[in-house]
Amino acid sequence: MKTKINTLALFAGSIALWLLASAPLPAAEQMTRFDARSGSKMRLEGTSLVHDWQAQSTLIMGFLEVGPNFPTEPGQVVSPGKVEARSEASVKVKSLRSIEKNGSPYDDKMDAKMYSMLQETNYPTIVFRLSELVLKEAPKDKDAPYVFEAKGDLAVAGVTNKISLPVNIVPLGETKGETRLKITGAKDVKMSDFKIEPAKIVVVKTSDDVKIKFEWIVGHKKPATADASK
Repeated sequence: MKTKINTLALFAGSIALWLLASAPLPAAEQMTRFDARSGSKMRLEGTSLVHDWQAQSTLIMGFLEVGPNFPTEPGQVVSPGKVEARSEASVKVKSLRSIEKNGSPYDDKMDAKMYSMLQETNYPTIVFRLSELVLKEAPKDKDAPYVFEAKGDLAVAGVTNKISLPVNIVPLGETKGETRLKITGAKDVKMSDFKIEPAKIVVVKTSDDVKIKFEWIVGHKKPATADASK
């Protein structure tokens, strides 16, 4: 009798393992990945007693992975709340260039000073890693963005700080078999929070306060479908 019970227990255990192995993959395996595309830009804006200054990069690298409750199509109905998402966005320090307000180049010497302040030799990349994304507001009309609150870690010049910021996301629809999103946002930070000493322009220091503004284009290329007529 004992042998029969052990055999039944072994059989039941085998069935349980088979069911576990054949169960659907968790939601994390159903993520949709968007990769960085051209057309992006990040701008730094600051002030001094002499004049305002700005620097810009036109290359934001990285990716965004989102779950099924994320709006990827224009007009998609979604409920406010936490969204399953992973993301990493980065900018090479040497891709930043000082510019005039109209976007024309400003000064190579300021670029060199900026690279030195950001310790580009040791920390060549500014990186933001997303830890949480919450949909706060759905669009009020077809032209309005989805409004999110993003939290994550911002690493600059070897120092990493936790930040939160509002982010607007606009699904751009499909172009050439690819779904694209435009992600925009802005965040005020202090250079001293990243142990960066404000630059000196002649004898005047720039302000400690800097605004980071960005517009990031990401795309998801849909898998090619087989031609049913063949």
